[in-house]
Amino acid sequence: MQMRQDLPPLNWLRAFEAAARHLSFTGAARELNMTQSAVSQQIKSLEGHLGRPLFHRRPKALELTSTGLTYLPVVRDAFGTLRRGTNAVTGRRTNLLRVQSNITFSIHWLAPRLPAFRAAHPEIDLEIQTELWEPASMAEGVDVEIRYSLRPDEGTRAELLTRDHFYPVCAPGYEVSLETLADQPLYDCMNMLGSWAGWAEEQSLTWPDPPITFATTFTFTLAVAQAGGGLTLAHDMIAGRLVRDGKLVAPFRHRAEMPEAYYLLQTPQAEANPHARAFTRWLRTEVTKGA
Repeated sequence: MQMRQDLPPLNWLRAFEAAARHLSFTGAARELNMTQSAVSQQIKSLEGHLGRPLFHRRPKALELTSTGLTYLPVVRDAFGTLRRGTNAVTGRRTNLLRVQSNITFSIHWLAPRLPAFRAAHPEIDLEIQTELWEPASMAEGVDVEIRYSLRPDEGTRAELLTRDHFYPVCAPGYEVSLETLADQPLYDCMNMLGSWAGWAEEQSLTWPDPPITFATTFTFTLAVAQAGGGLTLAHDMIAGRLVRDGKLVAPFRHRAEMPEAYYLLQTPQAEANPHARAFTRWLRTEVTKGA
């Protein structure tokens, strides 16, 4: 059978990229001003064109297949090339700065502070790209990245922004003590090196290895804790403002040092870009201020 060599329609690729970024057909539909069924149909058409699935359709979430994980950076690179080429031809958005970070940092740290940056630098057009997990390398077209990592790969130009501490948080008024902690509903973000067992061990607590509900993002576990559903581990960069505003409390004094840290990555071009310098200078200042 002769293989199809023609390229898929651009709208199919846009639907795939948006759905992969949100891990949601509904989120992609909202962004693209389409119906959820239209997004779903376009992705089905793309999967039919490729001859293999791009998503595992779970009951309440999407998950990229191995094909989807391989194809996504290809599609993003292609859009980046088109965007840069279009800007070069039209001369538009010369003040554009593209910033990438994981979705939890973007929501809980960057978003509340962004209005102040925009007020101080109205001349800079920002494009914020969020990832569920940090990629192995900076996405094509991104100027600045804030990466949460154990340590960047050798050869990566990375500046340490801050090392943080992790600790349990819960809703105000939630009744818990060290003696009853292991009997509570406990939550954590998966693939973190700092753990409930590690936090307990530092205090010589007897830890019976209770069941823990893991999620792919702290955004979910923090929401559960705010709703009074139990306790989650968190750290100041993502929970500090919630604690300060009284939406969460840290019921115990002990804070354990996170194995991971936040790093600042820039392209060589960004280091010479006055807009990138303004953003990274502001970023360092805000991080130094703390939660």
